[in-house]
Amino acid sequence: MSVPSLRSALCLAGALTLVGAPAALSAEAAEEAPPLDTVIVIGDRRELPNIPGAGATIEAEDLRRLRPLTVNEALRQAPGVFAREEEGMGMRPNIGIRGLSPTRSTKVLLLEDGLPLSFAPYGDNASYYHPPIRRFERIEVLKGASQIRFGPQTIGGVINYVTPEARTEPGGRLTFAAGDNGYMETDASVGGEVLGFATLAHVNTTRSDSARDNQRLRFEDIFFKAERDLSDAHRLSLRLSTFSEDSQITYSGLTEAEFAANPRANPFANDSFTSDRVGASATHGWRVSESLQLKTSIHYAWFDRDWWRQSSSSSQRPNDASDPACGGMANLDTTCGNEGRLREYITWGAESRLTWKGPALGADVSAEAGLRWANERQARLQVNGDTPRARRAGVGRNAGLIEDNLRYAKAIAGFATARLAWGPLSVSPGVRIESIEYDRLNKLTGVRGSASLNEVIPGLGAAYEVNDRWTLFGGVHRGFAPPRVEDIINNSNGGAVDLDAEISTAWEAGLRGQPFYGVRLDVAAFRMDFENQIVPASVAGGLGATLTSAGETRHSGIEASLQASARELGLLNSDDLFVRAALTVVSDAKFVGRRFSNVSGFTNVVVTGNRLPYAPRTLFSGAVGYARGDWFEGQIEVVHTGGMFTDDLNTLAPTANGQRGRIRPATIWNATLNLTAPDGRLGGYLAVKNLFDELTIVDRSRGILPGPQRTFQAGLSYAF
Repeated sequence: MSVPSLRSALCLAGALTLVGAPAALSAEAAEEAPPLDTVIVIGDRRELPNIPGAGATIEAEDLRRLRPLTVNEALRQAPGVFAREEEGMGMRPNIGIRGLSPTRSTKVLLLEDGLPLSFAPYGDNASYYHPPIRRFERIEVLKGASQIRFGPQTIGGVINYVTPEARTEPGGRLTFAAGDNGYMETDASVGGEVLGFATLAHVNTTRSDSARDNQRLRFEDIFFKAERDLSDAHRLSLRLSTFSEDSQITYSGLTEAEFAANPRANPFANDSFTSDRVGASATHGWRVSESLQLKTSIHYAWFDRDWWRQSSSSSQRPNDASDPACGGMANLDTTCGNEGRLREYITWGAESRLTWKGPALGADVSAEAGLRWANERQARLQVNGDTPRARRAGVGRNAGLIEDNLRYAKAIAGFATARLAWGPLSVSPGVRIESIEYDRLNKLTGVRGSASLNEVIPGLGAAYEVNDRWTLFGGVHRGFAPPRVEDIINNSNGGAVDLDAEISTAWEAGLRGQPFYGVRLDVAAFRMDFENQIVPASVAGGLGATLTSAGETRHSGIEASLQASARELGLLNSDDLFVRAALTVVSDAKFVGRRFSNVSGFTNVVVTGNRLPYAPRTLFSGAVGYARGDWFEGQIEVVHTGGMFTDDLNTLAPTANGQRGRIRPATIWNATLNLTAPDGRLGGYLAVKNLFDELTIVDRSRGILPGPQRTFQAGLSYAF
């Protein structure tokens, strides 16, 4: 399909929905209409039965009981999600779903209040930034065919972070927390009516020495939102956020010898990571009629990142032939230079979503159609400095300039979905269309190239209410992830296509329900068949920034979650004994098509049938807790991560550089205690993470990275 015909189809999808919308609906339907100024992904836990596929919500109550320090800790409560640590504070998340590579969260779509959170979802979906977990009230994880309502990533799933509602009554909360390993945090939120707007302001400052030596982490996050009814039919929501980080952190992991000598070592004390981000968005909601709503959002984000490092992997000790004056590790603080990987991203766009409820074809119908326009600009530099502490201002633009690239991605996208319910049976067809244009300029050589990509992404979900307790669901959809700008346009001649888009067919079937009031159970089986899966080349012993094609692959398995409450079961009155569990078993995550290894020296070895790297077979997260009235709450949590391979050869024994070798299974225990004063205003908590101080390895792609050590946290909060 050509680009003009694609754009015509996008406009037609929206027009058909408008034509089919009746002028009015019953008062009952109007009461059920979603909020005017909010893009709904799932909604709260009560909305899960309406989703024709797998999904999970992590509610405010779950976050309070856990007291997560990072988003990784929170996401492990959702089945199917593998959240891998990196620096120990979740600032650069590595999130995988259903056995997909977690590296830089490239296989998931990250949203905040239904709007893009990633800084380049079309041109480079890697995540080098994440807001603090305290900014959010709850989290939604959407998988299956329903995710085509968003995009462009429809491979693994959608993770939506939901911020608290703005306040009309004045009030807020102030929290101070501290712990070992240099952890200190101040978190404050305040709101009230200002000039007719309900408002909420949130400020967080956090510091930690984290999981390794010479790794000082510092960041500050400010978020503001304002909401106002302009009339009975119009509502406006405004959001503004700023984030800054100034951390002493390296990119490199450890060799086997270094890890054996000191597993928490970081010899590169001169490395640093600084970043700044500004984000803004506005959403206008218009209730056209009782049955019809139109939501239009505009969003903008600027992200600037400088990562100065003397080593990019455990194979660089500390640098290569480009730094002949270095002479070795003994000269890290004197004659060794560094590499500055400097990035600037600007993303802006607009999106409209039209929702309609009414009768059609003898069914109760809920339909949604949307159009999106998106732009991304990347400015990428690599500057090699002559000294250990060289930074942007002190480095000449000529001699040390290794890379100077401008990369652009422009997209027009649209979707149309509907849920048609005939009594207990509902069917949810949908389609998404993506039309993307790429452009790349190598400013060092003057070479410029462009490319375009069009994709039609269909999906179909269904659900059947067996009775008032149980619902069967299933679905199939096309998985799609666009290539990065650097992968589709060659840097040397501007013309060659290096990597194609990532394409798959995903199936799932499951059961969701309440065997008893107070017990919730979800079980889903899944299968993903990839025509062309793109994986980090680091799985073959290269550097983490390089991607390669894994060709045909297959993922299949089962995931399940359970929540139970003795209070809701009627076994206890004011007290409660509660349990939660999330299990993921990825029975298959393997190379299917004929493929040779990418590991240097083994490129004649066929790896067909081998397991994909960083795809643990088993994940489990469970907790049991007890609440005494409204003043005491405590829980014990266990998190198990199965063993995993780190290269396509499925190498068992570790290599000297630490980049290959099987990662052993790990089981971590955590404990949390919450106390609340009788008036509900004053509260405190104590949390112990990694209770038994287990030493774990979480990653080998750039050398060995250790998991976080035992950490004590204590916090005090006051609501006003």
